[in-house]
Order: sequence, then structure tokens, then C-alpha cells
Amino acid sequence: MHNRQNIRDLIYYEVSDHLMTHGEGIYLYDAHGRQYIDCSSGTFNLSLGYGHPEVMAAVREQTEKLVHVTSSFQTEPVNDLVRRLVEVSPESLTQVHLKVSGGATANEGAVKMAQAATGRRDVITLFRSHHGQTMMTTAMSGEAFRREPFPLHFPGVVHVPDPYCHRCFYRQHRESCGLLCVERIDDFIDHASSGSVACVVVEPVSGSGGNVVAPDGYLAALRRLCDERGIVLIFDEIQTGIGRTGRMFAAEHFGVEPDAITTAKGLGGSGMQVAAILSNDALGGLDGSFHSFTYGANVLASAAAATTLEVISRPGFLENVRKTGAQITQRLEGLQAAHACISDVRGLGLMIGIELVDAEGRPNLPLTQRVVRLGLENGLLLRTSRYGRGNVVKIRPPLILTSEEADLIGDRLETVFAQI
Repeated sequence: MHNRQNIRDLIYYEVSDHLMTHGEGIYLYDAHGRQYIDCSSGTFNLSLGYGHPEVMAAVREQTEKLVHVTSSFQTEPVNDLVRRLVEVSPESLTQVHLKVSGGATANEGAVKMAQAATGRRDVITLFRSHHGQTMMTTAMSGEAFRREPFPLHFPGVVHVPDPYCHRCFYRQHRESCGLLCVERIDDFIDHASSGSVACVVVEPVSGSGGNVVAPDGYLAALRRLCDERGIVLIFDEIQTGIGRTGRMFAAEHFGVEPDAITTAKGLGGSGMQVAAILSNDALGGLDGSFHSFTYGANVLASAAAATTLEVISRPGFLENVRKTGAQITQRLEGLQAAHACISDVRGLGLMIGIELVDAEGRPNLPLTQRVVRLGLENGLLLRTSRYGRGNVVKIRPPLILTSEEADLIGDRLETVFAQI
């Protein structure tokens, strides 16, 4: 028998000393009864906060009937979810693949669909992208640190610069750049790929990579390039989808219809594990034996997801996301004017980033980590970009946020920066 007494020695991954006991709405509570506003929505997946009553009621009701059945059969919760997803998706996306167990496997499945439909191989993604933690999506994602420990990588991935106007790779300005970040993808295809590109996978707003919002015209130009080259365009909306940006999908902000959208995280409402690939007819036909997972199309999770979509689709809900997001952004812009360490505030809806720099304008990682620590001391749960390696603080509370709660977040952030 081993004699380790500390639970932290038994849990493989790192955990903090905080023992969390329960949550309600936007709030999480620890064993000492202390309350925190969760500005990370769990792992950006609690779109309706902790224990949303309608989602919990749907789960309780479904547990009395059927929790799981093989996805070869129909069930009402799955059928309901499929219909709702098609209804809220861009018009050209008419098919739903639910037999995926999370965002990473949704992204892998979308790539497989593109490869099967085009007969091509390569995948183009962005430098700072994050598409999952499986071996394929680890290779697809940007950031060298993700791949460093592993000797074998999925072949055929071409990484290209982000449309990161605040720190433009090409040292251009948006007013005069002519969207060089899209134009140069032609060069990457001609000179850095195998010559056989199946798809481009892009997050409309980067999740882990620093909350970089695609600039005006970027996604439309990317759509044109893909059409000219016969390449499939996939939007990874694992983090941006299901209302996070103030629209059901971020694609709506940009007026661009991709060939497929992947979605997960917020689809579960209050933490149920569910994901989906939404595709157009051209990507149909991939046999189920090539991409299906035991807990995909789960009946219990589908009941929660269908209820989540019903709540988010109600009149005024997404309008409130845009309103409270603008409220927080305005407070942050006021902080930016008062604190030189804040070099940029950017986002859509309740997906907001604060970029922190030193006196020379360089990314300031120690300060970013200090903001997170002070946030915790002041009752705010915050996360940073690039898995703690970045200089952007992410503000993404549950979408049920009220105007009063948005002000409270602003007040606590002002306290944090005053302490700095």
C-alpha cells in the first residue's frame, strides 16, 4: 500500500487547494462559504451557469426514462436537438453529426468529412489556434508548446499567421493592409503544403490564443479564397457558438457561411457533455464507422442541449448578452485609459479579452498571472490565454449575466487594477 495522504498526490493533474462545493447561476462557492463570480463559465462551457433550473429539470426527467441507447436508434431528445440545431444554424448547414464526444472529436470529424469529400489531405489552421487535445487536434492547433512532448504528429498541417491586427505578423495596419493575412495563404498553399489542401479550420474569435477577433472582411476573404481553390471552410465554434458572442453562432456577425461548424462547450447549458458537427450537403456521406464515439448522441446530454437551445433562442436573451458584454467592455475601456499596462480590450458579446503589456509594450506574463491571483482574492475566477503562457485575461461569464452582475464584475476588476 502507498502512504500518500494528500489528495493532490493522487490526482494525476495539478489542482489547487480550493475545494469547491456548489454553484448557482454565475456564482461558485468553496468549502469556506466564499463566493466567486465565475468569469470562465467553468471551462467556458456553463453557458447558462451553474444548475440552471430548466436544464436540471430536463435532465432529471430524462433520467427516469432513458440515459443512453446506441445511436443507431432514434430517440426524441436526439431528434429534438438535431431539429433545433438545424433551425438555428446558417441556412446552408442542413445536417447534424452528433456521434462525437467533445469539441476535439467534432473538429477531427469535420476534417475527416472534408478529406473524404475532396479526396485531399492537408489542413490549414492559424498560429494561435486551439482545436483540441487529441493527437490530430494537437497537431492541428498552433503553439509549439502543445506538440513539444510528443514524438509523432499528425502530418499535413500547415499553420499560417493569425489576423491579429494588434500585433500584425506582417507589420501592417488594417486600414491599408489589403488583408495580407489572407492573401499570403495562397503562398503557403503553393509553397508549404503538399499541394493537396482539404480544408481551412478557423475560430472566428480565438479561444485560447488571445481572444483575437477576426477583423472586418477577413472571413469573407477567406471564404472567397476557399471557393477559388475548392477548399472546405470549417468554423471551429466550440467556444464562440451557442450565444457566447451575442449571436447563436459567431458566423452571423461576419455574414459568412462556412461549409461546416463544430460546436460543443456551451451547448450543454450547465455542464452536460455534448458536441456536434453541422455540415452542408456537400460534406454528407461519411460512413458512421469512420467517426463515431460511444458517448456521442447521448440521450441525456441531448435533452439538456435541446433545453439550452430553447432558453437561448427566447426573445431578448441574445440581446442581453450583447448588452451586458458592451457594459463590461465599456468599463474595461475606462480602465485602459487609466492604466498603461492595458494595451487592448477586444471581444464580441461575453467573449472579452484584456491584453496586458510592460512599459515597452511587450507581453507581460507576470502581470497577467498577478491579475488572475488578485481576481481570486477579490472573488473573480479568471483565466488567461495560451494555457497560462499568454498575456490576455479572458472574461467569459455565463450568458445569463444581468446588468447588475456586469457592473459587479466591473467593480471587482477596478479593485484588482487599483491594487496593481
